[in-house]
Amino acid sequence: MEYNKNFYQIHSNDDIFQRIKDERKTIGYYHLPYQDTHDIKEYASSITKQHIVVLGIGGSSLGARAIYEFLLPSNHYQKDLVFLETIDPLKINHCLVKLELGDAHFVVISKSGNTIETISLFKYLSALVEINNDNCTIISEAETKLTKFAQDNHIKAFELPENVGGRFSVFSVVGLVPLAMVGVDIDNLLNGAKRVSDSFFMQKDYYQPIIRKARFLVENKGRFNINAIFSYSSSLEGFNKWYVQLWAESLGKLNINCTRQALTPIALIGPVDQHSFLQLIIDGVRDKTVTFIKISDLKDNTIIPKSRDKNLGLEYAEGLSFNDLLNKQADAIIQLVEEQADIPCDVVTISTVDEYNIAKLMFTYQLLVSAIGQFLQINTYNQPGVERGKVILKESLEH
Repeated sequence: MEYNKNFYQIHSNDDIFQRIKDERKTIGYYHLPYQDTHDIKEYASSITKQHIVVLGIGGSSLGARAIYEFLLPSNHYQKDLVFLETIDPLKINHCLVKLELGDAHFVVISKSGNTIETISLFKYLSALVEINNDNCTIISEAETKLTKFAQDNHIKAFELPENVGGRFSVFSVVGLVPLAMVGVDIDNLLNGAKRVSDSFFMQKDYYQPIIRKARFLVENKGRFNINAIFSYSSSLEGFNKWYVQLWAESLGKLNINCTRQALTPIALIGPVDQHSFLQLIIDGVRDKTVTFIKISDLKDNTIIPKSRDKNLGLEYAEGLSFNDLLNKQADAIIQLVEEQADIPCDVVTISTVDEYNIAKLMFTYQLLVSAIGQFLQINTYNQPGVERGKVILKESLEH
């Protein structure tokens, strides 16, 4: 009799680490920090249009958007990056009315080449402006209809490798091409990702925090199945949305024992959500972990000025920079949560606003999700629930 042990068990850290190392043979995102960017930068420098318009949804846009929105407030780019990622006609036309379409370059991104939202948007834009090799770039897998369209029309196409999933594609051509077009330092981005990757796989300073956090979340998933990040900067709103997709689409799966896994991401912005969701964290059911994300230096020294009118009060905050006030608010809430003694929490501090640091944060989360997936014994990189929805939509449209 042959006996196969397929019930769920939590493996050792060493076993999980070996499995992640083995994943590098088949999962492409692990290798992205080490790529040569020369061709991307050379092509991006040839783009002269003022508006770089990304047509993509989900993993085809969220990563680049997270990086761009993080960097934008403290940088002065000569071009602007616009994301069309909805088929809501009100939103589409509200966005397009602000653009000079004749001065726009369209970056069409679809891994499969047949994403209905993206292709529908592309067809609409094609009816408004002539699409050619002067105003369009295609990013897709090598053998898709979208890539064939690019070849037939002599439009530049970048190939997205099949083994790089959409939500893990931010450091591929999906993110690097549009970001390079507006002037983001993509080499510094990759250096940040490389710093984390090298450290993790050499089992240095990034290894233990990632493995320990992954193990804690899996071992305690029955009690703490909601994972909130509390980002203390509005520039991290794009990162928050990227995190939600990465976390939910990767970890909401059936494991090898056909047990449904339920790690649920919540993304908050401080101090705004101190006035809403914080109440639930402090006095609600203890089913949440919280990760605070702070930025030490926002590259802005705006000061709260002294007021001549004493009726306004709060004199103790006068002379303080808004950067310091933001971080002091974060520290106060961190202290409040820690004082509860029964809310698991940790703090991530980003030193400053640049490509290197946002890449470190994002690649850390990618590795964390991969580690959690191995502990859960799931397929981290597919999305069967999402695919079933696409099939139902297609069938409804064909009949």
